[in-house]
Amino acid sequence: MLVTVIADYGTGDLAFAEVRQRIAQLLPSAEVTPVPVPAFDTVAAGFCVAQLAFGSGPSDRIVYANVAPRQDVDEPRENNAGERLAAARLDSGVLVVGVASGASLSFLAAEGITVRAVNVADQGSQFRSRDVFPEALAALAHGDDTLLGDELPVAPPPEHAVAYTDGYGNLKTTWHSAPAPVGSTVRVRIGEVEAEATVSDGVFEVPAGTMSFAPGSSGWNDKIWWELLARGGNAAELFGNPPGGTSVEIVR
Repeated sequence: MLVTVIADYGTGDLAFAEVRQRIAQLLPSAEVTPVPVPAFDTVAAGFCVAQLAFGSGPSDRIVYANVAPRQDVDEPRENNAGERLAAARLDSGVLVVGVASGASLSFLAAEGITVRAVNVADQGSQFRSRDVFPEALAALAHGDDTLLGDELPVAPPPEHAVAYTDGYGNLKTTWHSAPAPVGSTVRVRIGEVEAEATVSDGVFEVPAGTMSFAPGSSGWNDKIWWELLARGGNAAELFGNPPGGTSVEIVR
């Protein structure tokens, strides 16, 4: 069984190791893979959730997401309470378990997947993904759906925005169609930064030293997400390392 943990603990962080140990205790045969996203970036988390859930892989795999900024209410919270745990089972057999925070489950729900509450405590520890949630994860992994409650409303993912930054600095976006005819040069604004990019059929179909805006390597259900790639450079750095959800505008 493959369990992928998507979280904002940070690469090589102690927290990842502790969560991995806890899952290994409850699911001894599981192979656990960590996928880090920036702190509190629920858009990046949601994008990774959908890419991994809809992508190719073993049918018994689990995607476990925990990015919980506890921003659903502004008032003081008792006993480390936070956003509640939710889950979804895909027709493929894939199980997704994740905190229902921000856009963490938005890309999944946008494809018509029902997201249901998991009837487990949403408080009791600052580190719920180690201390509270893994037992529910293990029960669901073993097919026990008695923990599943009502369907949860999930907001749609942001349109025309940064979705995820990969290790090369390529900016994956929520554009899924060409912003202008192929071959056009457009001016892209992300946050307060503007730069020129060539609309192309492939991310490398531009000369070195220039930027392309083209269909990228991520997508699901016949939808391909477009990305910005600075050939020989780093698009994310050029745009000031924008977090997930930052608007990607074509200004001319």
